[in-house]
Amino acid sequence: MRPIALTTAALLSALSVQALAATLEDTAPYPKAEDGFTRQVIHLPKQQHEDRYKVEILAGKTLTVDCNRQRLGGNLEEKNLEGWGYPYYRLEQVSGPVSTKMACPDGQTRQDLVPVIGDGFVLRYNSKLPIVIYAPKDVEVRYRLWSAADKVQQARQE
Repeated sequence: MRPIALTTAALLSALSVQALAATLEDTAPYPKAEDGFTRQVIHLPKQQHEDRYKVEILAGKTLTVDCNRQRLGGNLEEKNLEGWGYPYYRLEQVSGPVSTKMACPDGQTRQDLVPVIGDGFVLRYNSKLPIVIYAPKDVEVRYRLWSAADKVQQARQE
């Protein structure tokens, strides 16, 4: 009985992933990615108070790094899907990396995601529309959700 339940769960999971992939084209005619770019899509779950949430886009490249802080540069620009008014985002150019110049006594290196730092990487939360990002092929797109605390505090007059 368990193998059937697992098979059913796996099938439902695969169908839901396919359904999410199909919903982008069903939502609006977002253009295909140009040569040298990928189209990456984030589908957000519905939240009760979406105005209390933000989405941080964490774009970057996996590079060999040492003990220094590494950063790439770039801006995530909001564009408008003509005729629909839906936003999509484009990371046109990524520069760098730049690094601090500390001596690393142990000389060890590791593979790590080096983030793109710039403007436009914190977005409004809206589960009704996918977040569609066009980025260079060698750039990975991750995201993190931020939420506001329920407690609001009063500022002091000084």
